[in-house]
Amino acid sequence: MTEQQQTPVTPRPAEPLDVAVPAPSPAPRRDRRALRAAVRWAAAVVVFAVAGAGTAYGITRMERTDVPGLATESDGRWDYPLLTKPPLPSGSPGPRAESNPAGAHHADLRALVLPAPRGAKENRTLRGARGWLPTDVFLAEIAEKEDRDEFRQRLVDWGLRHIAARGWTTEDGTRTRIYLLRFDTASVADDRFHRVLFPYAGPSHRVAGTENVVSDETFPEAATVAGVQRTVYDEAEPRGAEHDRQAYLVSGDVLAVVLQSRKGAAHAVPFRQTVVLQSQLLG
Repeated sequence: MTEQQQTPVTPRPAEPLDVAVPAPSPAPRRDRRALRAAVRWAAAVVVFAVAGAGTAYGITRMERTDVPGLATESDGRWDYPLLTKPPLPSGSPGPRAESNPAGAHHADLRALVLPAPRGAKENRTLRGARGWLPTDVFLAEIAEKEDRDEFRQRLVDWGLRHIAARGWTTEDGTRTRIYLLRFDTASVADDRFHRVLFPYAGPSHRVAGTENVVSDETFPEAATVAGVQRTVYDEAEPRGAEHDRQAYLVSGDVLAVVLQSRKGAAHAVPFRQTVVLQSQLLG
């Protein structure tokens, strides 16, 4: 796989991620100031379910002290930087446009990978050369050699173009790896990979270090991002030393793989937050 040369183009201005802010009801002036501050510092919508409750919440990424009525204690979310979608080349449609039947992401794939949260330590192994990751580094996530070989051949047969990736470890020991795989068309990413390799019951291959992986039925439907299909798995007990969570997303011609691992228990809130934010960058 080699990087194709592209004709220089004039980029469009960067597109900010949508921020869903409900219309405030009449309130005293000090509440309005707090709401304005919240909007000013918002970066992206994070939808998640509070552990042990069935209600899903949508809330913009901001300092908790900026949100009227919320306690200052951490709820487990990570502090991600301000997120904006990368610019498109002038005249190029987005992946969901009717004029783009192939579902192509014309933006730089490397700019579509979610950045690490503040305070996390980067995994430099996933940087690759000029931002492009060798296929074998990605395939090393798969436990069995036979499965790695099968996946590698599938990538060759169906025209993998590039892999962009990023990884980090947070202070609590949670390891996150995100891989974006770009193909020629949306039908290849969905029909030949997502639907075949990541069905509801469980992935077709075992990620290294995992044991019994099942569908994560606790992931809130309210966290769905338009234009992005999602399959999410959790590792059931009994587990090994680490707890692993997995998400596989497809948006247009890109298949995204999101993996999180932590000794003891991998917390649900930062995993859901990471999946939703990566989905928003792709959608």
